[in-house]
Amino acid sequence: MDTARLDDRLSRRQPLVLGLFRIVLGLLFASEGAATLFGVLGREASPAGDWPFWYAGVIELVCGALVLLGVVTRGAAFLSSGAMAFAYFTEHQKDGLFPLQNGGLSPALFCWGFLLLVFSGPGALSLPALLRRDEVLKSSSSSL
Repeated sequence: MDTARLDDRLSRRQPLVLGLFRIVLGLLFASEGAATLFGVLGREASPAGDWPFWYAGVIELVCGALVLLGVVTRGAAFLSSGAMAFAYFTEHQKDGLFPLQNGGLSPALFCWGFLLLVFSGPGALSLPALLRRDEVLKSSSSSL
């Protein structure tokens, strides 16, 4: 298989893979928030109103769910990316320059993953796109 054909096949699948990336990233982020807020998944709950951890948990849970569903993806991803940049520089950076030194690998990866979604959008499989497709199918079948 030549490179041009491979590039074409991969490019056609880009929206689907981007949508899957968004779903997984949103699920992982929402699970971080659920663990922080409700003390599940092997973590103790942060006390309500505890700065910055409880507020970060709210952002993680709400924005993670929005990103997972593909609803207001760019806005939720922007807020999530900023929250993770804040977490990295206020909680981790003081312990070393690199994420492997300072325990900030997750915030760094989340920050850059969400920044990618800010610029690329939700990809395929978003709830709004699926609802629009369903409406189009209903309207076309009712006109037959």
